[in-house]
Amino acid sequence: MYTIAVVGAGKIGEVLLSGLLRAGWPADRLLATVRRPERGAELSERYGVRVVDSATAAAQADVLAVSVKPQDAESLMADLGPRVPPAKLLVSLCAGLPTSFFAKWLPEGTPVVRVMTNTPALVDEAMTAISAGAHATAEHLVLAEEMFRPLGRTIRVPESQQDAVTALSGSGPAYFYLLVEAMTDAGILLGLPRQAAHDLIVQTAIGSAIMLRDSGEHPVKLREAVTSPAGTTISAIRELENHGVRAALLAALEAARDRARELAEQYS
Repeated sequence: MYTIAVVGAGKIGEVLLSGLLRAGWPADRLLATVRRPERGAELSERYGVRVVDSATAAAQADVLAVSVKPQDAESLMADLGPRVPPAKLLVSLCAGLPTSFFAKWLPEGTPVVRVMTNTPALVDEAMTAISAGAHATAEHLVLAEEMFRPLGRTIRVPESQQDAVTALSGSGPAYFYLLVEAMTDAGILLGLPRQAAHDLIVQTAIGSAIMLRDSGEHPVKLREAVTSPAGTTISAIRELENHGVRAALLAALEAARDRARELAEQYS
C-alpha cells in the first residue's frame, strides 16, 4: 500500500482524501499539507489523517498529489521541488498546468502524471482524465487510476488533449447546472411550483444520463425516440436550433479550452 500526500489540501484535495478513505485506503497511509493551521486541524479531526509540512511529505510519501490553484503552484514547487527524490511520483491536479511545468522544478527523471477531475467526485461520480508526463510509465498510470477510481470513472488521454478535457468535463458540471437552472425557471413560467419544476428536471437529467451511459445508444437515436412527428418535442428543438444553442455550446467549450491554454502560458 502506497503512502499518498495531498499537497495543498483545499476543496479538490479534500475530495481526494475522503474518496480514498471511503475506498478503504488506511488513514495512516494518507498525509496532507495545508497553509493554515486551522485547516490542518479540521482535516485531521474529520479524517484522521496526519497533517505535515512539505519536507515531511516529500520524505515519507510515495506519491505527491499536488492540488493547488495554478497561481500558487510556482511558490509551492520552489519549496517542494528540491526536496523530492527522483523515485517519487508527482500527480498534478492543477488546472491548465502541463507536466513540463512541474518537471522543471524536480530532479531529472521524476515521473509526473497530470489529472483533471470534476466536482461530482463529491458523490463518487467524477470523470477523471489521466495523462502521462515524459518520465511516467504504465505503472504510474495504473497507480493514478487506483487513486481516482474511488471517485468515479477514469480515462487515459494524451496530455495534448487535457485542455479539451478541462473545457468539456472539468467545467462541464457548471453547464448542466446552468441548464437545470434555466429549465426550472421555464417550468415556473409554465405554472409549476419551483420545487416541482426542480424535481422534475433533476430526475429527468439523472435518468437521461443513465440511459446514455448504459444503453450504448447514440444520443441522436435516444433523442429521436422522444421526438414524435409534429409533436411537442420537435417544436421545442426547433426553437433551440433557431436560438443557436448548438453553436453557443461549441463556442463556449472553445472559450473554456482557450482559457485553459492561457492559464498554462500565464503560470508556466
